Amino acid sequence: MRKLTYYVASTIDGFIATEDGSVDFFPVGGDHGSAIAAHYPETLPTKVREALGIDKSGTTFDTVVMGRKTHDFGVRTGTSSPYAHLRQFVVSGALPESPDPDVELISADPLGRVRELKREKGLGIWLCGGGELAQALLPEIDQIFLKLYPIVLGRGRPLFGSSARLPDAARFRVLTSRVFEDGVAFLKYSRIR
Repeated sequence: MRKLTYYVASTIDGFIATEDGSVDFFPVGGDHGSAIAAHYPETLPTKVREALGIDKSGTTFDTVVMGRKTHDFGVRTGTSSPYAHLRQFVVSGALPESPDPDVELISADPLGRVRELKREKGLGIWLCGGGELAQALLPEIDQIFLKLYPIVLGRGRPLFGSSARLPDAARFRVLTSRVFEDGVAFLKYSRIR
């Protein structure tokens, strides 16, 4: 069975974006950036991959699932198909139709659809964001790959949406950790079932 991995950047106080959805405060580059490009090239947007001359397939993910707000960030930067090199899904109950022919819309029961995807053959499924969707899909999250930036934001969009709506506690264990020279920590967690 395929694994659902929440692979996301976060501040040390648990925010993945500002209140308006901006992620400009996360530094780009550094030694953590080159490690991501080397080990998880499929998680870079298609336009970034093209600009960096990356054409190799990834070995971790072949599918990406994102919420509408996360997808909207790509639209604001000029693309409605941000990960054209992956099978793409956007979860939204508000969109009347798919925002792009290469993106499949999940308009109802994202948990059920992710369970179906996990039963298919293939590489892993990357939950790209956002926090509200991560909260809804928490029962199916098998791994969390967290890029932890040494930033305290104070407020913004939480890693798992509103804590008032979180289900029962989910336990994870650390598989690996690495701290880069630029101060970013990369932590891999696996779910304890």
